[in-house]
Amino acid sequence: MRRTDRLFDLILILRDGRLHRAEDLADALEVSVRTIYRDMDTLVLSGVPVAGERGLGYMMTAPITLPPLNLTLTELEALHLGMAVVGEAADPELQEAARSLSAKIDAVLPEDRSSPPSGWGFAVYPFADAAGGFRYMPQIRQAIRARQKLQIAYATPDGNRTERVIRPLQMEYWGRVWTTTTWCELRSDFRVFRIDRIRALSVLAELFVEEQGKSLADYIALQVKAGVPPEDRS
Repeated sequence: MRRTDRLFDLILILRDGRLHRAEDLADALEVSVRTIYRDMDTLVLSGVPVAGERGLGYMMTAPITLPPLNLTLTELEALHLGMAVVGEAADPELQEAARSLSAKIDAVLPEDRSSPPSGWGFAVYPFADAAGGFRYMPQIRQAIRARQKLQIAYATPDGNRTERVIRPLQMEYWGRVWTTTTWCELRSDFRVFRIDRIRALSVLAELFVEEQGKSLADYIALQVKAGVPPEDRS
């Protein structure tokens, strides 16, 4: 498993808001406890809102979720795209400017984050990886607003490709990785997809209405009761 995939798996585990021991995290991800310690240090330095320490456990305190109709989502999307381009530039001065800009943006994000952020996750996810999903974000955002179904081709962590019809419910931001929470028609269940792993996307003519058991409110209730469904792997 690539380290970026393992870090994302850690975020998915921790986002239930519960306290997790390093030993349990190590068993779940099949790595050493020392590796978990290093990964947690990386997440904290990257601005992911994680609290805890070695010997006690770790938990996520304040994940950043942007409502579909919040204009800040569009502004953040534009900033991410701009910094993705600048962050890949060969000019060190421009790269430093991108880091400085990200620090200024961090300063106005919610103040209940557990530790001082370090430039929107520079230490975790390279800009090039995140930029891969930016082109689909406007279509996903519009589909959330219009309640329009999407068909996606998705690359799973094991290298397979799967085709899905989804009902997009919201987009979330996790240390420079954007995800979309959906109702998956194939699995008849909630699924969370990393947007940078979407390989193709088509907007379908079919609309969806809010149904009991398939809404964003139902998903949130499921999170509170039993944690979050894992990122789709099949």
